[in-house]
Amino acid sequence: MKNLKIFIFIILTLGFFNTANTQELVFVNMQKILNESKAGKQAHEFLKKRVTNENKKLEDEAKKLKKDEKDLIAKKKNISADEYKKELNSLRQKNVSYQKKRRDTNNNLLRKKNDIRNQLLKTLNPILTKYMSDNNIQIILDKKYVVMANSKTDLTNEILKILDSQLKSIDLK
Repeated sequence: MKNLKIFIFIILTLGFFNTANTQELVFVNMQKILNESKAGKQAHEFLKKRVTNENKKLEDEAKKLKKDEKDLIAKKKNISADEYKKELNSLRQKNVSYQKKRRDTNNNLLRKKNDIRNQLLKTLNPILTKYMSDNNIQIILDKKYVVMANSKTDLTNEILKILDSQLKSIDLK
């Protein structure tokens, strides 16, 4: 009799939790939301143009350094050893400066990318929170952490529409 009561309790408990959790766990594709939202696309284009411009400037500077190096090698026999050393040290300083500028530029671009991503996520967080409370959802997972799920639990497109309606653009300066 005692075993029967425990068995019935377990069955009822499992049945209750099974029906209670049917729509409390959903997922969204965060990468898609960040990349395909209006603000995300705008940010992507802004960063793409900025990377292209910075890379062009750095390539021009690298070409100038190569030209200076070739010129120094060409006139090595025509100038004194001291003069050659001075120009070689100057060229090395320019090269070190170029490498530092290149590293700083890459770090600044990465920092800007992270700032923009954080702005998007700060805007997205209240949207997800409100959606969770309105639809009685307990957990929203990122799609990359889901092995297998029913497509009905994918809220990516719904959240994307809400984000696009609330955030048309993002401050990129």
